[in-house]
Amino acid sequence: MSSFNYDAPAELFVNNGGRKQRSMTCKQFDRAADAVRHVNEDLPKSNGSSAVIEVDEIRYLYSEIINLYKASEYPLPRR
Repeated sequence: MSSFNYDAPAELFVNNGGRKQRSMTCKQFDRAADAVRHVNEDLPKSNGSSAVIEVDEIRYLYSEIINLYKASEYPLPRR
């Protein structure tokens, strides 16, 4: 994932906890780094595990988002 662009715009899709698959929320971020941070630091784990981030037409699942957050290239301070 060394080619991941943390500065690119990103969309975050998260299941709201509803039983129907239609209970997804989409949130847009100016920078992918902010979306990655939001998943790792702000979302409850029950919702975070359903998170998908789309950057440059590529989708990243929760386990990949965790790795992006832990990567040495991650540009923001971590909590």
